[in-house]
Amino acid sequence: MTEPAMETVDPFGMTAERQFADVWSRDVLSTRERRLLLLGLLVGQGLDDQVEVQLDAALRTGQLGEGELREVVVFLTHYAGWSRGARLNSQVEELVARVRRARSATPDATG
Repeated sequence: MTEPAMETVDPFGMTAERQFADVWSRDVLSTRERRLLLLGLLVGQGLDDQVEVQLDAALRTGQLGEGELREVVVFLTHYAGWSRGARLNSQVEELVARVRRARSATPDATG
């Protein structure tokens, strides 16, 4: 008879998750404002994988619309540099296309 697998606990991950939750739940800045700040930081540092996660969250939650994301590209390109701006533009356009495809493939709930 085999022993049940022991559950692995990640105390660092749990602590980090709690700290991020606390930072995001403060009420001085809106979630949208925090998302914009974070996008600027991530683009400036060239952290493309994390940029994609934040772009997706911003669009899918309605915090930023397609036009606003494109305006973020214009703004950040001038401050983060043309190569990072070009990468951000590609990320935004790919996300917009992917979300539009997903929305058009989803049957309308009204029938």
